[in-house]
Amino acid sequence: MAPIQRIRPDGLVSSPAFSHVAIVPPGATTIYVGGQNAVDASGALVGEGDAAVQSARALDNAQTALEAAGATLDDVVQWNVLFVEGADLASGYGAIAAKLASDEPPLVAAAFVSGLGVPGALVEISAIAAVERD
Repeated sequence: MAPIQRIRPDGLVSSPAFSHVAIVPPGATTIYVGGQNAVDASGALVGEGDAAVQSARALDNAQTALEAAGATLDDVVQWNVLFVEGADLASGYGAIAAKLASDEPPLVAAAFVSGLGVPGALVEISAIAAVERD
């Protein structure tokens, strides 16, 4: 199977943080990870009021979900990151940027929202990944 292609075309802003287009070859298995908040295994919020702590925990939860499906952070084609309005974006994104860094970064969609389903949550992270299956 051909590898996933992540493209940063000429004429669009070139950023080391994200690509603009991803092409998933035939034969790959697509994995969708639903929105992950900063909650522990019992559902209790971790890092109340701290965007950095919550971002790190939400990403850890997304990574756990990916691993359960046989994928890794490197298999992610697109990240979707929602921050509650007023959350410290620099601190929140800064806490996860190193784990997301790559020579061929995935696509990223980020937005501010008025609130999330988990009371007190400042961030929610979801992902789409693709892996080659035997």
